[in-house]
Amino acid sequence: MPYYQTWEEFARAAEKLYLTDPMKVRVVLKYRHCDGNLCIKVTDDAVCLQYKTDQAQDVKKIEKLHGKLMRLMVSKESGAMEMD
Repeated sequence: MPYYQTWEEFARAAEKLYLTDPMKVRVVLKYRHCDGNLCIKVTDDAVCLQYKTDQAQDVKKIEKLHGKLMRLMVSKESGAMEMD
């Protein structure tokens, strides 16, 4: 399971993966204090996307994507909201 090198590639791939089959996708956030690394993983058991960072400015990007995915997951209408 390789990590994406750029945030833009990861965000596009995660959005595409979620929109293909929303019922199978799950998102995991993991922070390791000893390393100072934050890792986000988006998977549907067939495809696993990962992004790891130790940069503080990337935390806001991860938080924004995570929030959008969570809003999509809890919305009643499957295609009602669009990802920006």
